[in-house]
Amino acid sequence: MDANRLPLIFDGHNDILLRLYMMNETGAQRHFIEGRDNGHLDMPRIKEGGFGGGFFAIYVPSPAAKGDRYAQMRNPTYDLPLPDEIPVEEALGVTLAMVAILSRIERDSNGAAKICLTAADIRHCLETDTLAMLMHIEGAEAIDKDFNSLEVLHRAGLRSIGPVWSRPTKFGHGVPFRYPSTGDIGPGLTDLGKELIKAQNHFNMVIDLSHLNEAGFWDVAKLSDAPLVATHSNAYAICPHARNLTDKQLAAIRESEGMVGLNFACAFLRPDGQMRSDVTLDEMLRHLDHLIEHVGEDGVGIGTDFDGALVPEPIKDVVGFNVLRAAMRDHGYGEELMIKLCHGNWLRVLEKTLKG
Repeated sequence: MDANRLPLIFDGHNDILLRLYMMNETGAQRHFIEGRDNGHLDMPRIKEGGFGGGFFAIYVPSPAAKGDRYAQMRNPTYDLPLPDEIPVEEALGVTLAMVAILSRIERDSNGAAKICLTAADIRHCLETDTLAMLMHIEGAEAIDKDFNSLEVLHRAGLRSIGPVWSRPTKFGHGVPFRYPSTGDIGPGLTDLGKELIKAQNHFNMVIDLSHLNEAGFWDVAKLSDAPLVATHSNAYAICPHARNLTDKQLAAIRESEGMVGLNFACAFLRPDGQMRSDVTLDEMLRHLDHLIEHVGEDGVGIGTDFDGALVPEPIKDVVGFNVLRAAMRDHGYGEELMIKLCHGNWLRVLEKTLKG
């Protein structure tokens, strides 16, 4: 592989499964494998960009909200109302459909992609130029109160759950798309949410904090015996958005030997919180510098939100990883740090969490 595409990047978050699901067609996985459309991710561009793998999110979409969300997020201030909770029966059907899409990608890729169950699986994939796919749920609506679906989904390969995607669930409360705002909004985990955290610890699963409000974040910090992980979040000190993490939260992640993945969504990068794509690489590096300062060199990685957000113009899609690597080196990041930021830190945290 071209040196400009190294080190390979392991990504904390993408929404390719949602994009394929929304196509509503048999064989949608072929679009990803063959590179038939213009999203952020597909197999041909993955090779070109040095994308080694990542968390493949399963997200149940809400009914379309009134108005253009991105248009509202281009205002100087905004506060978008959160959708209602989605019933478990509806969420489970959508979730199983996306699990099937992920399985078909593995099946139809002729060995080029693998659903990974352990950190050792991921490491092997990175060493053999195989796409490493970690199954993740963003918003736990599909998990029933008795955790029967959790047991089954874990058997199917699920290794990571975020209890909420911003909208409320029976497990807890998320942060709205609100700027300016802290994440200190509303109550934390419900009693059932606290039981979910214990169950995820039992199954050695990643608990994703990215969309939880502050009260929920601190509930997880008290309850969990795993490293604290925010798969796709940025620094509140730079962009005071409800979705970003305060320095106090970053310190707690550092103390737990956890991880933060840099989110490429423009509204969480820009100091003005606006969803506009004219974001510079310097602005992205500023967040990386701040995260490294407060979490440490061993606790920062990448969490793009590809196919789920508007990303900076210099990045454009997964091939933009080559541009980002060059900017990181020009910024003064040495090769040891580059390896940590690109995939080494994710491997470290997953080795401590998955324990398989």
